[in-house]
Amino acid sequence: MEETCIFRSALLFEKVPTGRSKDKSTFECMEWFCNNLYIGLKDGVVLYLNVGRWSGGEQPERVREVGRRQMGRGGAVIQLKVLPVLNHLLVFWDSSITVLNMFSLEPIPGLKKIQNISVFGASHLASAFSQPVFVSLITASSRRRALSVHHIYVDRWETVGHVALPQDPVALGVCESCVCVATSDRYILHDHVIQNTLHLFTHNHGKRNIIVKESGKREFLLNGPGNLGMFVTKDGVSEHPPVQWPEGVLDAAVHFPYVLALQSQMVFIYSILDQKLKQSVSVHNAKALLSSTEGVFVVCEREIHCLTQSPLEDQVEGLLANERLDEALTLLDGVQTRLPPDSYENMHRNIICTSGWIHFYREAFPEAEELFIKSGLDPREIISLYPEMTVLSSDFKSQRPLVSNAKDLWTLSKEDWTTFQQYLSFLCHFLREIRGTTQGQVCPQDIDTALFQLYLRQEDQKNLELLVSCPNDCILQVCVSELEHHKRFFTIGQLYQSHGQHLKAIQTWVDIVEGVCVDLQPGVFQHIVNTLCQLKQKFIIMKFIDWVLQRDQKVGVSIFTKRVPNDQSMFAPEEVLTFLANFPAALSLYLEYLVHELHSKEEKHHTLLATTYISQILQPGQSTLDREVDAGIREKLQQLLWQSSIYSTDAVQMTIQSSALHVGKAILLGRAGHHREALAILVNQEKDQQAAENYCRRTSAGQGQEFTQQLFLCLLQVYLGSSQRAAEAVDLLNNNVHTFNPLRVLPVLPGSWSLQLLRRFLCESLRETVHEKRMRNLEMNLAKVENLRHKHAWMEATQQKVRLDRSCVCECCRRQLSGPGFLRRKSGELIHTHCYFAENH
Repeated sequence: MEETCIFRSALLFEKVPTGRSKDKSTFECMEWFCNNLYIGLKDGVVLYLNVGRWSGGEQPERVREVGRRQMGRGGAVIQLKVLPVLNHLLVFWDSSITVLNMFSLEPIPGLKKIQNISVFGASHLASAFSQPVFVSLITASSRRRALSVHHIYVDRWETVGHVALPQDPVALGVCESCVCVATSDRYILHDHVIQNTLHLFTHNHGKRNIIVKESGKREFLLNGPGNLGMFVTKDGVSEHPPVQWPEGVLDAAVHFPYVLALQSQMVFIYSILDQKLKQSVSVHNAKALLSSTEGVFVVCEREIHCLTQSPLEDQVEGLLANERLDEALTLLDGVQTRLPPDSYENMHRNIICTSGWIHFYREAFPEAEELFIKSGLDPREIISLYPEMTVLSSDFKSQRPLVSNAKDLWTLSKEDWTTFQQYLSFLCHFLREIRGTTQGQVCPQDIDTALFQLYLRQEDQKNLELLVSCPNDCILQVCVSELEHHKRFFTIGQLYQSHGQHLKAIQTWVDIVEGVCVDLQPGVFQHIVNTLCQLKQKFIIMKFIDWVLQRDQKVGVSIFTKRVPNDQSMFAPEEVLTFLANFPAALSLYLEYLVHELHSKEEKHHTLLATTYISQILQPGQSTLDREVDAGIREKLQQLLWQSSIYSTDAVQMTIQSSALHVGKAILLGRAGHHREALAILVNQEKDQQAAENYCRRTSAGQGQEFTQQLFLCLLQVYLGSSQRAAEAVDLLNNNVHTFNPLRVLPVLPGSWSLQLLRRFLCESLRETVHEKRMRNLEMNLAKVENLRHKHAWMEATQQKVRLDRSCVCECCRRQLSGPGFLRRKSGELIHTHCYFAENH
């Protein structure tokens, strides 16, 4: 894998030999604070340099020597530590700690040496809650196995405690009040404030290559067993997996999110996030590392180098350019808190999007779609890849990343059509998924137009109609042109309709029905009618209603009768009736709608419906089919005349008078009370015995037996008025015995009729009469029995004497008992007689 350049190395300072003799004094350690560089030399010299204006990166233009301090005749300066809050510089040499002023390098009066020291460490933080201010210093004596805790003030220091150790300390680090100590075989944590000790783990390094470095807030970096760089917090837990680094590591430092391991000739840089080696930097005779905000300083024998980390954004972009997406995402998520929110979001989106493109060209379409949606990819980036799918937005500028496995879909469509079809299917599905979402609102016209073109070219009729019949953002000029090329005129109308251009839509469909445009779509005429039923633009309806009614009156009238209830007020009934005057079939249907569905109480509507029926029936030159329709209209007319009580009898009578509609005439005469005339018409002119009997039954319904007998007797007399209708008269008597009173029938019968002719009628009449008489007798006797039962109950209740006073009340109505009108129940309770009978009835 190609190595990424994360840290750039710059020479910060180089010691130039002086004189002819070889300078044997080399660098041993260094300290850095705000462009102030302190170097400890092998010959006991502390060198103080100022780097000037420099923030890392390139080699500084100027490094000026500010001061120099010779600590003694011999002995190397092993460690330097700056305490900025006190302006102190701690110098560890010759097994002792000397305190100098960090600017003048002069000793501080009152701060004597701390001698017999093997290792030391100081807290980075001063105590902010105490006056005067002090810094905690931890030292380990070379004479005894113990740690000493000191408080360093501006002009003095004092020892505040000791901590015993099981072995000699080799190295230590300090983080606030916690000290991490390394002995020859183990690591130990100790908090000198709460006096808590925790043994971590053992190691196998002896007294060499032991590393204890502060790696950040509340955390230490240790060289664990098996050459593992281990992170341990002050609570004794590890929040990061260990890093496997090479043998012989001299020093290590953390510069988040990386850990640097130093060998004599090489610096190895590992990621804390995924524990992988990211970079290696060659050095010469290196000795120590020091991490600071400017970078990581590398102390060599005669040189000081600074490894400066490139911006995190550049690192992510570099990994992204090399398609190391997993590493880029791991790095980005690990440093999220160190980046501005907008920068993080943009980089995260770019990583996800690039990963989506790689999956896209691998034909892993479900994964690609998920990543494109997650990254919020501009849909035009994908649309622009496809042949004949142009992006219509003028403000679009492609920002598609370059990936190594990219394909040319134009070439693919010519060489491998099967695979290209899969890419087309992906585009359809992807555009459908984001349509209507926030991601799709970036370019709704491009999305809908692209979907339209895909459906049209793939002949996906179902999805095409679903798209154009619902609200959409298709560009009309482009889509109409393509539909005309494919002879899809019905779809053109749907597209116009979805864009609110109803006049153009209906005119396009009318041209199809008239044959001006050829389209095989079925049911276009009905679709026009359905559209007009739903339209709210009255002027458009009026423009096409005449054309619709001329083609089909029965279908056309639904434009008025099947409108949404809230739209009924658009057309007043009188306006519609005036318009439909020239269309009788549509007129009758609309009147039926007014009368039967809207339950109109207007006399005009009922009368006009009746006269319209009559006019339709009386039309000359009817075919067989028309005669079947005529029978239905006659039935409707009769039902209307029977059921409606609102129409004008005189107006209908005037219309029907000269016609042969005898049943209608009879119904009208019956409405006027002329039943004999009505029956005469049905018998003599209509010559329909069944119609005459039905007239009697329907007219007498709910009128009582007397009226029914009188009406049937009237019909019998009409039959008897003609000698040729004797058979009908006999049938009427025999079939309707219960509707005749024999006492009234016998006087009107001709004397020439024989008893044999009337035998059936007389027998059944007599049987009916006897039956009725017996039933009346039975009912009377049952009533008598009931009366006797109540008398018996009353007698039983009154056999005992009862003394009445004002306290005696009826148990039912609670009124006072007085007089003989009471009785006693079997339970002994007294009750008024009328209350007793009321309970039992």
